[in-house]
Amino acid sequence: MQNTRRPVRVIYLWLLTILLPLMAQAQLNGSYIISGKITGDAREPLAGASVQIKGTSFGAITDSTGAFQLTANTKFPFKLVVRLLGYQPQEFDVKNSDSRLQIQLVTQNLLVNEVVVSASRQQEKLMKSPVAIEKLDVKALKETPAASFYDAIGNLKGVQMTTAGLTFKVFNTRGFNVPNNFRFMQLVDGVDNQAATLGVPLGNAIGPTELDIQSIEVTPGASSALYGMNAINGMSNLITKNPFQYQGISVYQKIGANHFDGSGGSPKALTETSVRYAQAFKDKFAFKINFSYMQGTDWYADSHNDFNPGTKANPDFPTLVGVNNVANDAWNKYADQSTFPITDKNGKSYNVSRTGYWEKDLVGDYTVRNLKFDGGLYYKITPKLQVSYNYRVGQMDGFFQRGNRIGLKNVVVQNHKVELQGQDFTIRSYMSLENTGDSYNMNPLADNLEKSFKTDKVWQADYTKALNSALDAGNDIAAAHRAARAAADNGRWTPGTAAFDKQVALIKSINDWDIYPTSKDSTNKSGGAALLQMSHFYHAEGTWNLRKYIHFADVLVGADYRTYEIIPDGNNFVDFTKALADRNTPGGKHIWYGKVGGFVQGSKTFFHDQLKLTASVRYDKSQQFDGKFNPRVAAVYTTPNQRHNFRASWQNGFRFPSLFEAYSFVNNGGVRRVGGLAFIEEGLGYFKNSFLTSSATAFTTAVNKITNADASVTRAEAEQRSAGVLKVANLDPIKPEQIHSFEAGYKSVLFDNKVFIDVDAYFNSYKNFIGQVEVAVPKTGSVNDLTQAVLDQMYDKQYQNRYRVWTNSKSTVQNYGFALGVTYNFEKGYTLSGNLNYNNLTQDKTKDDALIPGFNTPKYFTNVSFGNRQVLKNVGFNVVWHWQDTFYWQNLFGNGDVPAYSTVDAQVTYGMPKIHTSVKVGGSNIFNTAYFQYVGGPTIKGLYYVAITYDLPFAKK
Repeated sequence: MQNTRRPVRVIYLWLLTILLPLMAQAQLNGSYIISGKITGDAREPLAGASVQIKGTSFGAITDSTGAFQLTANTKFPFKLVVRLLGYQPQEFDVKNSDSRLQIQLVTQNLLVNEVVVSASRQQEKLMKSPVAIEKLDVKALKETPAASFYDAIGNLKGVQMTTAGLTFKVFNTRGFNVPNNFRFMQLVDGVDNQAATLGVPLGNAIGPTELDIQSIEVTPGASSALYGMNAINGMSNLITKNPFQYQGISVYQKIGANHFDGSGGSPKALTETSVRYAQAFKDKFAFKINFSYMQGTDWYADSHNDFNPGTKANPDFPTLVGVNNVANDAWNKYADQSTFPITDKNGKSYNVSRTGYWEKDLVGDYTVRNLKFDGGLYYKITPKLQVSYNYRVGQMDGFFQRGNRIGLKNVVVQNHKVELQGQDFTIRSYMSLENTGDSYNMNPLADNLEKSFKTDKVWQADYTKALNSALDAGNDIAAAHRAARAAADNGRWTPGTAAFDKQVALIKSINDWDIYPTSKDSTNKSGGAALLQMSHFYHAEGTWNLRKYIHFADVLVGADYRTYEIIPDGNNFVDFTKALADRNTPGGKHIWYGKVGGFVQGSKTFFHDQLKLTASVRYDKSQQFDGKFNPRVAAVYTTPNQRHNFRASWQNGFRFPSLFEAYSFVNNGGVRRVGGLAFIEEGLGYFKNSFLTSSATAFTTAVNKITNADASVTRAEAEQRSAGVLKVANLDPIKPEQIHSFEAGYKSVLFDNKVFIDVDAYFNSYKNFIGQVEVAVPKTGSVNDLTQAVLDQMYDKQYQNRYRVWTNSKSTVQNYGFALGVTYNFEKGYTLSGNLNYNNLTQDKTKDDALIPGFNTPKYFTNVSFGNRQVLKNVGFNVVWHWQDTFYWQNLFGNGDVPAYSTVDAQVTYGMPKIHTSVKVGGSNIFNTAYFQYVGGPTIKGLYYVAITYDLPFAKK
């Protein structure tokens, strides 16, 4: 049984203990004034440039004439660092206070001199990163033609973007993509912004606004050696603007439209408003606040593709196909996914599903909103020691998909962060609070709509009676089945009626997916569909560079602690100390699921800094699993002319099962999805007393085939003949997932910095790959003793208990690929860049393995962009083309082909520097191509917008 001991809730108190002895002020040596002027390539004054004394907090912002003035007390000589969006950061020596500086900045087109922090958890040049890393700076983010800066991540080398909707987008690298991606970590200023129980970031629901984003770093591939638990496929870090460096007031307004369907429907409006205010006082205290509100009409998921074509479900009746398919299971229709056998008066058996409801009828209104706010307080105890507090909150609507489609409504996620940052160390602690509001699960909603009208048993009997009557009347098979369905559905809740809307609202409000009385008929009972989760997680971490104490190498150490506090909701998570019959009731003892970890990393350069070797080892211990070591070694070689960089790395990583993979206990649509921990299975039997559901379905079809072909054969005899079709699942409790990752890469700048080349290749080998297997357990008897009673139960799912079990693959799963990125800078500011990405999967199937890993990644995809930030005075443009290949999608929602598609995004920006304003006109998917990115997901088309940004920097106070 799990450990339910409550951990100490003092993860902030120890931080205060550290702060108390550090509250002394640094002594001042006298003040003086440094002044100057910043200009651009054409000697034009540059407003809003950041000027800072290197290694201190002293700085200023240039005014509209490019002039700056700052007061400081740093000893001479020192370096002055100047930064401005779109220009190369530059350093200048200042020898005395009489210096009157005239500084000219150079336009920056390449990121080769950029600094990144995510690859090694400390600053290093992008060119010399030991692993693949991609970066978007604030210039690139402002110039992206995508619908938002967050969408621009999908254009990076190696990154696959999955669009669940306007408000919810998921990113992945190097395969095994799903809309709820547990393998890719997303940070905002070092804070994991996932929702606690959903286990994934809700897109950018509580992330930075358009006005506050400074840069984005993405590390494709395994990062668990430094970041632990959820970074086995990669991680991203969204970095926001520091209020000491970026002061001022900014306003952003976007208006747009989507749903240009060409089918008579009117386009739908989209609007987004953001405001940022930041100010610093005397280089000691600064604050910032951000507000954003977006509203639009989400993309529709309304595919009529059939998971279960008639020739598959009823092969003996080839006329029962297409519109006549009595076992139809459409991608975006729910409660139609399970079939049960119906036998007519002539002894013919059919697999028949209930009618179900379309998603568009269950959702009704596809309007989605995202309201978010964040604020931060920053105080410099000394010029090199800063303490800060940040708060983020977001409320969002949208759609989420794992095994089922989930409507997210009024979801609220909050986090609080306290951070102490010194020159060589960072300590942060944060907590995340989740409330899923008025969200609902569509499959229980549809299933319980059907059951509140008629139970499966009653509907089956009515269907059979009407089918026989229609056959007696001389109807053919297809017509008889149509009549039977119409008769069995007579009086059913009908979309578009007040009664339907009332019943949908009732079921959405019930936080019990099992049994609950309804208003339709007091003799029938049905469950609800509310997704109500209010859980938390707490995290504390610290890193410390030991450069002051260890001189022969650069040594970094770190440690972190996290625990999830799960409040049992009775549906997704339950109190396992309750009796089995009472588990699906809300409330009870909270679930605590925690881990602790730490790492040490050392790096050293050789041969005049041409060779850099890095090695690290991380240890993680989870509450439910033994401790695991994650080592990583890497080497980077730079040629003497600094033009060519070669890198290679290897790392071993472990991923502990996510909260949902470990503890879930979800009953939806007659199939219970269960976490893989051993104690959850007690009394249920799905590990060793189950058949694969796919074999149970095949068994029913095989029996029907025999009896339909020969009326003299009894069903019992047909079951005996078909018994060999049944396949025992033989599953095991879940274990941590392990990866061995090999990577090699090359970066180069050529032809006087006009060409930048970045290529990387990888090979990953997974052991104990985590996924789901669906099984059927007979209500009585053993799967190892095929008595007639067991066979009878496996013929009809009403006499089985069905489960989707989180477990491990028994075979080795391997994937490999490469990514190539090239950027070329023409004369006069034109830039052409592109990337080509290849990913592939192999799986050792020598072992008996029912788990399908679901690679869900096109072999090839590419992005090409062409633009000029100033093709005319104050006018710039950018165009991006994206293409990806066809691939096959596999997960327990359903399997199917995702066709190839290509899109074009474009934008033109006009700047008005005198009034601190810019206007961007653009579109995402400007040719309005219809495509979808995963089975069950929405159909995406064009989105067109106009965005106005007002950005007034403040002079330093």
